[in-house]
Amino acid sequence: MKKLIVIIFLAFACSVFGQTWTLDPMRQKAEQGDAEAQYDLGYIYFATKDYAETVKWWRKAAEQGLGKAQTNLGIMYLQGQGVAKDEAEAVKWYLKAANQGLAFAQYNLGLAYDQGQGVAKDEAEAAKWYLKAAEQGFAPAQYKIGAMYATGRGAAKNDAEAVKWYRKSADQGNVDAQYDLGIMYHTAQCVARDDAEAAKWYRKAAEQGHVLAQCQLGVMYLDGIGVAKDATEAMKWFRKSAEQGNAVAQYNLGIMYYTAQGVAQDNAEAVKWYLAAAKQGDPDAQYNLAIMYLAGDGIKRDENEAKIWVEKSAAQGHAMAASLLKSMQQ
Repeated sequence: MKKLIVIIFLAFACSVFGQTWTLDPMRQKAEQGDAEAQYDLGYIYFATKDYAETVKWWRKAAEQGLGKAQTNLGIMYLQGQGVAKDEAEAVKWYLKAANQGLAFAQYNLGLAYDQGQGVAKDEAEAAKWYLKAAEQGFAPAQYKIGAMYATGRGAAKNDAEAVKWYRKSADQGNVDAQYDLGIMYHTAQCVARDDAEAAKWYRKAAEQGHVLAQCQLGVMYLDGIGVAKDATEAMKWFRKSAEQGNAVAQYNLGIMYYTAQGVAQDNAEAVKWYLAAAKQGDPDAQYNLAIMYLAGDGIKRDENEAKIWVEKSAAQGHAMAASLLKSMQQ
């Protein structure tokens, strides 16, 4: 999962751009020391990408103890927006907000300890802050603490706790938690194997565009695992994943076209997808592409191209490619 840094936005953003009110009353309140007005004014500058002014006003609010301003000021330091990048300063402001109970800040502080950003890496401390945020219902933190319980990293391994927190996060729509729950049910990690439940969670993640979940759901449909066997549905999910650049899905899509599963046979289309996967280093796709070049199947026959791709596949330990390469060299 990509690192997620949470910045707190305001509900009135649309009114800023719609110019339904002027800044004068807010600025006046901010200049008189109103922390909420200072925060709001900072956000308006953030929305217009004037980061120096953003920092100026969020700092004023943060110094008065406004937790959301402290959190956002920390993020500005982390990202070097409107201020020199300073990870240690970011942690300082996260901590102030986290100690006030802000889940956003607790999560960001957990990330800092988890990744050793601005503070010495400390997985136990990361788990502590993830848990605090998770207990407040913050889905990204629920996912993170679930992963820590699942692996025993930063917290004692606890399968029941891992599943509990993954499910809480997944139920809120966290796509990574949904995908990981699918894996857990499919491979009997932390839970008894349940292919129907696995397919359910893969689907939820796939429908949100998760590239690996899309490919895995395609496999479930192709093989009839946890769902009724359906080559057309498999084709649909392989294509979605392949179009996002997933090499395994691209290879699978090539196979589907070559073997006419869920689609009319089209060897030229098979070559197209083998090539896409082969360029990403997939050894099976490289081998199949070499065969297509040798046979002139779906593409003009070219022994030189065939040799190039079979060599690449063999170099990765593909046994059939190694055997074919040996025969081509005789």
